[in-house]
Amino acid sequence: MPILEKVHDLWEHVFWADMTLLPAVLATEDSSPEAVREYAHVIGAEEVWLARLQNRSSRFGVWPAVSCAELPAVVEQTHAGWRTFLAARDHDDLGDTVTYTNSAGQTFTTPVADILLHVPLHGQYHRGKINLLLRQAGRHPAPTDYITFVRGLAAATETAGRSRGSG
Repeated sequence: MPILEKVHDLWEHVFWADMTLLPAVLATEDSSPEAVREYAHVIGAEEVWLARLQNRSSRFGVWPAVSCAELPAVVEQTHAGWRTFLAARDHDDLGDTVTYTNSAGQTFTTPVADILLHVPLHGQYHRGKINLLLRQAGRHPAPTDYITFVRGLAAATETAGRSRGSG
């Protein structure tokens, strides 16, 4: 599979994982504001990196103060921006570089391909933290593993594994 197709697959996973986790986060607003904050960070980071790639100011910071009421629209706008950006890319664009200043005031030049890999990995790290926070709040986690996405099947659970004798 050409690398650009794999990049698109990876980003479809990002969109799916964000949307899979969103209802669980919205349902825990009162019991785990930390999960809401962490989820908003995932979306905030996606927006900040997209803004860097588009050489524009970000609509909000990397740790945005977004309410649960605002989250669905913010996610939708951010995903739409990424879909448009990705649809306009070709293989040669992966070697381009982007120069930007981070939130600490440091300037970096980074290949587009590295950013397109970093953002999904960063998001997945934080989705794991969000699922831990959901568990700690007495809620069910939302499986967002890549293999669950590509299989199109529900993830195996600890309870299901034990019931089959494979615990």
